[in-house]
Parts: sequence; C-alpha cells; structure tokens
Amino acid sequence: MSGPRILVIDGNTAAVRARQSAALGYDSGAGYLNVMRRLDPALRCDVVLPADADPVFPAGVGLADYDGVTMTGSALNLYNGGAPITRQVDLAKAVFAAGVPFFGSCWGLQVAVTAAGGEVRANPRGREFGFARRITLTAAGKAHRVYQGKPAVFEAPTIHRDEIAALPPGAIELATNDMGLQGAAFTHDRGTFWGVQYHPEYDYLDIAAAAERYGETLVTEGMFADTAALGVFAGDLRKLQSNPGDAPLLWQHGLGAAMRSADLRLLELRNWLDGQVLPRARQHG
Repeated sequence: MSGPRILVIDGNTAAVRARQSAALGYDSGAGYLNVMRRLDPALRCDVVLPADADPVFPAGVGLADYDGVTMTGSALNLYNGGAPITRQVDLAKAVFAAGVPFFGSCWGLQVAVTAAGGEVRANPRGREFGFARRITLTAAGKAHRVYQGKPAVFEAPTIHRDEIAALPPGAIELATNDMGLQGAAFTHDRGTFWGVQYHPEYDYLDIAAAAERYGETLVTEGMFADTAALGVFAGDLRKLQSNPGDAPLLWQHGLGAAMRSADLRLLELRNWLDGQVLPRARQHG
C-alpha cells in the first residue's frame, strides 16, 4: 500500500510566494508540504495555487482521490473579494462536496468557514502577531481529537489581521484567547473540517522572516516601538531556531511547553493525520 495522498492548497499569490522564497528559500505551500512529510515521510503530496488560476491537479487525479486536504495561510483578506479569493472559496466548497478530510491554518480556517456559511471580518482588536498568547481549550476542545495531548493553555506561532465573526451552523468552538476564536471543528456537505487561527506548521524562522517582511507596518500598528526593536525580536527567534532550549529567551518571550517542543507545536497536524487522514487512506486501500 502506498502512503496517504495529501493536497496542499497554497493560499498566497505569486508575488507573496516570491517574497517568502527570497527570505526563506521556500514559500507557504512548500513549507506546509515539508512539514507534512516530516510528520509522515510516506505521504504523497501535491500543491495547487488557486490564488493565481484555477487549480491544476496531476493527470488522472481528482479531489476524491485525496486522503486529506490542507490549506495554508495567506496575505489576502476574504472581504476584499476578487477572483483569487473566489477561486479558493469555490475550491473549499468542492473539498466539502468530495467528503475529503480538511484542515486549515489561519487563512485556511477563514476560507473553510466562509465556504460553509460563516463570516470573517477585520479583527476590531487589531493584529495578532508573533505568538498567540494564552490560547485556552474549551471543554469541547479538551475532548476533541485534534487537541489530544495538547496543554490546556498554550502559545502558538501566529500572523493574522482578521477573525471569525460567525461560525457555520453546528460548528464547535474548540479554543479561544483574548484575540478571539483560535480553533474550531465542523461538518459541511459531505466533509469534516478541523482548523486553527494560528500556524502550528510555522517554526521560529517563519515568524522572524514574516516580521522582517511586514517591517514598518508592524511598527506603525504598534506591535514594535521601532524597526530596531523589530530587528531584536527577529534575532531572538533566529537564536531560538538554533537553540530551542534557550531558557532565558523562552522566559523573556513567555513561551511554554507547546513552543519548546516541536512535537507539541505540530500536534494538531499529527492528530489530524492520525484521526482523519489515515482512516480514509485505509479505506482507499
């Protein structure tokens, strides 16, 4: 039996992906793909780019042939509309119609919620950047498979300006913090979705590069006092990438177990693979 087949939907436009590649050596789709293969080297992964054009699948492969679909973050905003966004919402609807297990990080959560009848808006509390603090599991979250083994309160990498204003009918709120909803699960059409507002797939380098990419915007919004402070923050994260056990830096940035352990940081994705993708793969034979 070959490994499970995963589709990665990269939510970013070509311009944003080029800036990511220049800073990191990979873009959002490739980064997500690499993380999924790290969790399970047997995975067969494809990437589609619906922000640029209609998605193109490998010859002879359709959505129903996949054992799971993931969607990355994106610099887009759903309420701005336009073809790059409409194509992604339509693709999410097709994933639900195909009944393929679906997981989304940040933008992926927002697109799936929109496709299922929920609402996304600009967060009136402002931007959440760097690390989402004090993410707290609800009673439903503590019982849900996606958070099995996760601390009840934790931090996670994050970059987002928008929030879920209304979940689809029947959706379950799994995690929240002071900035709003952080995790949810729901069914729609024939499909099941698990999603988070943060980025379990990001490591410290991803956040450092994003800080430098956003640059003056983060200073203007009050996230950093000035560009020098932003540079110190990015430098600290690069040090943590090299030495994840750097106790003074972990203390300084208030990072607990879920950021000190890569296994805990990636746990939602691992749980989705084990709880949703592998059972479907076994059915496919």
